[in-house]
Amino acid sequence: MGERDVTSLHDHEQRQRFARALLDDIAVLDEMVRAGALERGQRRIGVEQEMFLVRPSGRPAAIALEALEQLSDSDVTTEIGLFNLEHNVAPRNLAAGCLRSLEADLHAKLAEIRAVAQSLGADVCLAGILPTIQLADLTLANLTPLPRYRALNEAITRLSGGAVRTLIQGRDNLQLALDSIMLETCNTSIQLHLQVDVEELPRIYNLAQLVSGPAVAVAANSPLLLQHRLWHETRIPTFEQSVDVRSTGDRQRDSWQRVHFGDDWVGSDILDVYRDQVARHRITLMGETGESSREVRARGGVPSLRALSLHNGSLYRWNRLCYGVTGGRPHLRIEHRPIAAGPTVVDEVANCAFFLGMVLGLEASGVDARREFAFSDAKSNFIVGARYGLESSMRWLNGRVVPVKELITSTLLPLAREGLRGAGLDESECSRYLDIIAERAATGTNGATWTLDAYNSLGNVPSRCAKAGVVTRAMMARQWSNDPMHTWTPITAEERESWTDHCATVGELMTTDLFTVREDDLLDVAASVMHWKHIRHVPVLNDQDELVGLISHRALLNYLISAANGAALSTAQDVMATDVTVLSPLDSCDEALRVLQRTGMGSLPVAHEGRLVGMLSERDFLPLVRRARGHPLPGTTG
Repeated sequence: MGERDVTSLHDHEQRQRFARALLDDIAVLDEMVRAGALERGQRRIGVEQEMFLVRPSGRPAAIALEALEQLSDSDVTTEIGLFNLEHNVAPRNLAAGCLRSLEADLHAKLAEIRAVAQSLGADVCLAGILPTIQLADLTLANLTPLPRYRALNEAITRLSGGAVRTLIQGRDNLQLALDSIMLETCNTSIQLHLQVDVEELPRIYNLAQLVSGPAVAVAANSPLLLQHRLWHETRIPTFEQSVDVRSTGDRQRDSWQRVHFGDDWVGSDILDVYRDQVARHRITLMGETGESSREVRARGGVPSLRALSLHNGSLYRWNRLCYGVTGGRPHLRIEHRPIAAGPTVVDEVANCAFFLGMVLGLEASGVDARREFAFSDAKSNFIVGARYGLESSMRWLNGRVVPVKELITSTLLPLAREGLRGAGLDESECSRYLDIIAERAATGTNGATWTLDAYNSLGNVPSRCAKAGVVTRAMMARQWSNDPMHTWTPITAEERESWTDHCATVGELMTTDLFTVREDDLLDVAASVMHWKHIRHVPVLNDQDELVGLISHRALLNYLISAANGAALSTAQDVMATDVTVLSPLDSCDEALRVLQRTGMGSLPVAHEGRLVGMLSERDFLPLVRRARGHPLPGTTG
């Protein structure tokens, strides 16, 4: 996402020029590969570390631009959301000490970024998906105001028909329709890059695909999205759906999503990856490409292939092929994208070590994924690993389906250890990171399981948002010690009870388990619902699911009196109040309480963009009052 001077596709002639440049870039790259012009004999790794900026409460902090003003290094840059940053770590040779130096560099830069964030009243959180993000955060006000992001948002929403739709089913189900790409801002990762010789790329790329299933299962760290418990690595379906612009016809033909795993192994020509992307995906972004890549190549220069990089940058294979230039030498590399950010730096490096070791170990053992394994099984392993994490089972090279914890312990860890040794890493460096993977498999604990256990333990915390706040603050309290996540203690009683100390917004107090009626429902239905569920206010929705009114217990009593006098009121629409004050989930609790007192309403609806998301009543404030008076919450000790 580094290119800034880009536009979306309005100018027909410019679009044609860009398409021509894109085709030229692929042709020139093909010439360079055949001529042996790409760097050889050098294996390197690098990473991109994404992160969230958060307030002390754990809520997202939209301060990226302010933070960047104080950060002098160009290796820290923006992401799509104003509460995200990205650190591009300098590449290093794949050799002894490379993982330890990677860990040290990540620590040093994160410490610098945290210091700047703290000077702005915020902090940094490493999480695949920040548990505290609410739907009300996913607005264009939080889109980083740079041309590339605006152009990408415009292109994706236009191609999707104005609504980006999401349906993810897990323990909870989440269904959304957003008018922007802002759901993508919920995701952060640590993206690992591996540079190898171009002749080796097809085989190694396929091996990267083969091991992606167990790699994502052991590294899963994103079980919550908008306070819904979904997949263990919910980033996978979230990202795939957040930029899915396929038409109904495209879906019926099983056309590729812009974010996808693939449908087959790569053949002997690695550039088919790029050709497929041009053949299967419309251009969504373009920009000035500068001097023709053919002209640069003809005079002996190294072309930037900017058109190819721009198009490739708007497509997101989970293992993506990237072209780059290092020290004046062009190369191709694999970008492994499924690994979630966090929970700690040492956990992240362990995840990278496990992936690298598996790929290198399989390469050394002579495995050819195309000949020895069905691609459909590799793809199934990836989906199952993302959905169930360490609780999944996978098919491996021997044809057996085994629990992934057994597969990791018996087969993949020894393979990874041999792969890292073959790259020159000594035993202590291998053990520092692979022993973490072994302990996760032995205990069945990764970031996803810890987060879910923590969230599920908060039965006395009244709302999903408040629970997410407790979990996020507990994560942040633990992750900077750099103790591996599998050693983390569970949520403490003090942490559980402290939710009221940080409760600041309506979203953290409101009730989301709601009972509603339609405006043309019989009033008897509304009366029955209120009686059965012991509630005093019922929201009224229209056929478009928009909030149109509120029926109060008092209005219902007035109706009964009128009905006794022969009035002919019969539907919810006849009784509901339409001039109702509506709260936002991001309104402060103090302001909401003043509104309740000023209006004399015992309960008010909470809506986001006209859609009902909750109800807030005076009763919801009781835990805050009890805590302020020094009393423990009901059902807790204290």
